[in-house]
Amino acid sequence: MAAPLEVTGSDTEAQPEAVLAGVDGKAIQGRSLGQIAWMRLKRDKVALAGGVIVILLILLAIFGPLLVQSPLAYHQNLIDPTYNRPKTGIWHTGISADHLLGVEPGTGRDLLSRIVHGARISLLVSFLATLLSVVIGTILGITAGYFGGWVDMLISRAMDAFLAFPLLLFAIALVAVISDGSFGLSGNGLRIGVLVVVIGFFNWPYIGRIIRGQTLSLREREFVDAARSMGARNSYILFKEILPNLVAPILVYATLLIPTNILFEAALSFLGVGVIPPTPSWGGMLTLAVPIYSSDPMYMIVPGVAIFITVLAFNLLGDGLRDALDPRAK
Repeated sequence: MAAPLEVTGSDTEAQPEAVLAGVDGKAIQGRSLGQIAWMRLKRDKVALAGGVIVILLILLAIFGPLLVQSPLAYHQNLIDPTYNRPKTGIWHTGISADHLLGVEPGTGRDLLSRIVHGARISLLVSFLATLLSVVIGTILGITAGYFGGWVDMLISRAMDAFLAFPLLLFAIALVAVISDGSFGLSGNGLRIGVLVVVIGFFNWPYIGRIIRGQTLSLREREFVDAARSMGARNSYILFKEILPNLVAPILVYATLLIPTNILFEAALSFLGVGVIPPTPSWGGMLTLAVPIYSSDPMYMIVPGVAIFITVLAFNLLGDGLRDALDPRAK
């Protein structure tokens, strides 16, 4: 009979069970895909910084108007009637303890209040428009990718038509022809509704193409074949098997679509087809700053920096989410 092998080394090396259980006695726990993505996202400090800024902007848009003064309040006593600009502040901007970013020339309205209230308009329009684009693009994209054939051809040609549509010109024309009091709405409620529909409805092909491409790959996977072999209906396969695997690209692209919609809303407001003055919006503030930019550039810098920071924060967060949710990322 062969002699028994002699166990050498430490107790941990001699007992594989101890290694499996952990030196400290804790059982090894598996991590879900969400936990793995969160661990990756936490390592990306730039994306976290963008996420923090996004959260602060959302809180500012919700609660900020309750903390600042009215954006419509005129302070004519701060305006020099001779030069039609603030009397005090750096470069005659009216910056003081009561007006941290100064006041507008001619009206004396507080710039900080208008920036805060403008954030509510920009984020509201961009979020609702993005939600509309995501819903329409996801439904049509997953339908085209799964069924294929004439359904895919019809939806794909519709995507091409929408992508070729002159959206900016259409938005300007639509606002011009729609009278106040249409569809049971009036004033800024009607303008915001038109902006949401125009931006959201005509931008769905961008996310629709991505979802269609992902669905073309997923419909050939084994779990779809297994569900189909067990007699699952198409609606079950679409919304129970394929759609959960599309959450990551939908979330990433939605995060990247929001800043695009913010820029588009600002462009429409800059062209005068956004919210109705004197309701503040970032694009409208840029419009008012154009005539006095050469003498007082501060009034264009403030809303411009607000748009820049917001768009940059969403883009950084979107890039970080894309890397964190990519299963091929290391």
